[in-house]
Amino acid sequence: MPQDNLLSKLDKLSARYEEVSTLIADPKVIADMGRYVKLTREYKELEKLMEVRKRYAQLLSEAEEARGILSSGENDPEMREMAKEQAAECEKQLPAMEQEIKMLLIPKDPEDAKNAILEIRSGTGGDEAALFAGDLFRMYSKYCESKGWTLTVSSASEGAAGGFKEIICSVTGQDVYGTLKYESGVHRVQRVPVTETQGRIHTSAATVAVLPEADPFEVKINEGEIRWDTFRSSGAGGQNVNKVESGVRLRYNWTNPNTKETEEILIECTETRDQPKNKERALARLRTYIYDHEHQKYVDDIASRRKSLVSTGDRSAKIRTYNYPQGRITDHRINYTIYNLQAFMDGDIQDCIDHLMVAENAARLENAEL
Repeated sequence: MPQDNLLSKLDKLSARYEEVSTLIADPKVIADMGRYVKLTREYKELEKLMEVRKRYAQLLSEAEEARGILSSGENDPEMREMAKEQAAECEKQLPAMEQEIKMLLIPKDPEDAKNAILEIRSGTGGDEAALFAGDLFRMYSKYCESKGWTLTVSSASEGAAGGFKEIICSVTGQDVYGTLKYESGVHRVQRVPVTETQGRIHTSAATVAVLPEADPFEVKINEGEIRWDTFRSSGAGGQNVNKVESGVRLRYNWTNPNTKETEEILIECTETRDQPKNKERALARLRTYIYDHEHQKYVDDIASRRKSLVSTGDRSAKIRTYNYPQGRITDHRINYTIYNLQAFMDGDIQDCIDHLMVAENAARLENAEL
């Protein structure tokens, strides 16, 4: 993209930046929470572009100034040498900055900035699959901790030998969904199970689904039609668990606008001893479930237009293999292989996610009309 074209695009966005700056201070906009949140997100993205625009314009100006000195017939050797060095340094920095601008100009997925619902379920492999689901939960817990995110368990069903048949969590923080979305899919493990007496390697699997958490204003729910039940939670937690009906069960009839079919949604939440908090978390999961299904057509359309399957919502695709005998992790989407399995299972997964982001950004840049 020619430099004049880049500057032209950035100048046009400058006008939009000023407009959005005015709008988010308007009391009428602030009163419309849905519009206000969208405009605030747009403002943050435009703010990054304006910062880069300022640096880019400065760099072009310095390069032009240096070239002017060199072409002016300046006789001072020291001045010419300084101008030559300045021109070379600017030429060195410009390609990287132009690449950064191009990436920022590609429309972002509006979901990326959202919190997420993380669902891990054991797949094929019986008790070993449940143990592996538990290992994945620990891995994500450690990763979220390293990012400063908050992971809260909404519901869990433990496996007979340990681990989880299913565990559902909410993750809150900065750009959670945009980071964790790459984890959706089937995770396969190859290792000797603790229950194996002859030392044979087994292959088991667990599925991970990462959903963008819906904001309250994005989904219309008639709360008067929700049927609530309360029950006593089971498991560790002392006498209160058995005596107080803090667990909640939500039932809601919902018609899918894409299929026109009506289904009863059933959600349980037993995480806290506070019934109102459990209700609040169950409602958040209901909103996310409906949002995810209502927007499935949108998600499928994006996936069909991507050359890369890096972060599609395809939860049936085998994405990664964890080979314990060789200490190897392989991400099949980008042929990424490393041999630090123990550190990876301890939450050191950022390098893999970075590679996935680079692969997706390259595909997006190739398909973008800039």
